[in-house]
Amino acid sequence: MIEVEHLTKRYGQRTAVQDVSFRVGRGEVVGFLGPNGAGKSTTLRMVTGFLAPSGGTIRIDGIDALAHPVEAKRRIGYMPEASPLYPEMRAREYLRYRAELKGVPRSKIASSVERALEQASVVEAGDRILGQLSKGTRQRVGLADALVADPPILVLDEPTAGLDPNQIRQVRDLVRALAGHKTVLVSTHILPEVEATCGRVVIIHRGRVVREGAPGALRTSVTGGTSLLLEGRGRPEAFQAALAGVPGIDAVEALDAVSDVHVRARVTGRDGVDLAEAVFLACAAAGLPLRELRPERAASLEEVFERLTTDEANLLDAPSGSPPDRGSSDDGADDASGTQEES
Repeated sequence: MIEVEHLTKRYGQRTAVQDVSFRVGRGEVVGFLGPNGAGKSTTLRMVTGFLAPSGGTIRIDGIDALAHPVEAKRRIGYMPEASPLYPEMRAREYLRYRAELKGVPRSKIASSVERALEQASVVEAGDRILGQLSKGTRQRVGLADALVADPPILVLDEPTAGLDPNQIRQVRDLVRALAGHKTVLVSTHILPEVEATCGRVVIIHRGRVVREGAPGALRTSVTGGTSLLLEGRGRPEAFQAALAGVPGIDAVEALDAVSDVHVRARVTGRDGVDLAEAVFLACAAAGLPLRELRPERAASLEEVFERLTTDEANLLDAPSGSPPDRGSSDDGADDASGTQEES
């Protein structure tokens, strides 16, 4: 539904987004992550047609968004980080106006507005003046705006910014409910929300995609595979011999020897292998009693994010001969650049 290939955005000598490619399939919910100034908002503005790219291609539901921008925009509900509401209008009035602009049939406008207010959990503010609403409530009206035309694709830029914990939970439940029915690309800094709602994650740093995949696979990638902590009775060399060469086991690392016949170790294996079963059967065959065998704590998505968005990690991940562009590293460069372009 969303296909981005080699997307680039330059402002003079500075490159804000460089050679970004990713895909969001039909009915998929994908998190778009990166530190401030990484190029997230700039990329989302290009995807939604609010900012012209310097290079690359964008396809929305199979439509070339650069050649046919109006047709592409009709398929997208976009919630920018700062929703541009008219402060003198009432919420329901504003949404009716937005529904008309988006081409909702006149006979369906009233029902579409009520559905969007309900989905965004903001029905109680329907008759209130937007300028008198709290930041969090205005944010939810912006979400209702993205939903009012019932588009097949949603692009949400920081949809939970300014919301209280209850409101965050409501937005999370909504995004979960949309999975399978709508294609959703969501940018957020709240990593637990990403793990709770997104089937896949794209991480961008300094204008480049540095990693993408399912949250679980990304967590595993930090340690290089699945790992177990083993504690057993026997000599260290006996455990090493029993586990050496077992299919799926990559390494056995002794943590400490409590005594000559009491060992603690870390066993690392490849993804897709039932490591616990392989270790248990090998130790049983060798007559080595196990006292404990448990998964090592997996890296959190926060740890993955930190590792992939530090300068050192990015230098390691960058292709040979193409170091990360440091012209796009300033915090907040995204938003400033987008404002300059649009003005």
